[in-house]
Amino acid sequence: MHRLIQAIAVGLFLASNAAIAQDETASGLSPTAIAIHGGAGTISRESMTEEREHAIRDALEQAIRAGYAVLQRDGAAIDAVTAAITILEDAPEFNAGRGAVLTSESRVEMDASIMTGQDLAAGAVASVRGIRHPILAARAVLEHSPHVMLVGEGAEKFARGRQLEFMPEPWFRTKFRVEQLRRIQAGENEQSSFDATDEEEWFSTVGTVALDRAGNLAAGTSTGGTANKRFGRVGDSPIIGAGTYADNRSCAVSATGHGEYFIRHVVAYNICARMLHSGATLAESADKVINGELADEDGDGGVIALDAEGNIATPFNTPGMYRASIDRDGKLEVKIYGDE
Repeated sequence: MHRLIQAIAVGLFLASNAAIAQDETASGLSPTAIAIHGGAGTISRESMTEEREHAIRDALEQAIRAGYAVLQRDGAAIDAVTAAITILEDAPEFNAGRGAVLTSESRVEMDASIMTGQDLAAGAVASVRGIRHPILAARAVLEHSPHVMLVGEGAEKFARGRQLEFMPEPWFRTKFRVEQLRRIQAGENEQSSFDATDEEEWFSTVGTVALDRAGNLAAGTSTGGTANKRFGRVGDSPIIGAGTYADNRSCAVSATGHGEYFIRHVVAYNICARMLHSGATLAESADKVINGELADEDGDGGVIALDAEGNIATPFNTPGMYRASIDRDGKLEVKIYGDE
């Protein structure tokens, strides 16, 4: 019954979106589009319970609908990005906000970044604690400071000054993440004690890219980093050009994967630059970086990317990636596995 009701609702949603998209085309309005991800990695049907799959798909659909609703109200791309990501940060299924992974000291330390394509404005926070929505802190840095990135206690103080919401540490911790850390630390040895490998250690970062009716792009990314991380480790998610980038002349990108590789290859900017300087399409640029450069060096992960014409690309070189999109024709898709 749940699946039937959901299918009917999606059908009505798609029909409404298609009609709106046709009206936009007829009136000469710029198309709108949005894509989100909840992480890429070793995601298989065999390892997924039906209950968990439903929860993930429902959260992705709720987030994509929220972001798209902003665009349909003629809202700005940056507003659509934050609307979607704040929902994912509250969803305990993902490694961002509530449900973020735990550090080696069993704490939650989060990173986020956001960028607008019309002016290359950007904001980011790293290694922050207690901020319910790190993406809003990153946006506050973009809009209310002369800086691009703030970290640690300084970023937290800035967020308090902007009256952002804080939550106590227990609110962020989930049973799943506590058990994940226990498993990792139980299996540590001298050779693998630093950031021990786990199937969801860095795969479930969240992100959004959006195109609004004004023709502006925006991108945002939020994460808890890697499970069992130490020494103040920061990955690609808050680094403009690595995990997040947006430029109206090319595309908007949000990345998820093994952060160190994404930093070294400046993945988000790399994809945009290929479009801008070589004339490659969005799909060609994204595929070349994810399934070419990164794959050649065993750099696992994926991206969501969106260009100024509303084209969407979601390449990944892992078994799966939590993702959803609503394209310029109003078509909604929610996917998890590589064969979808």
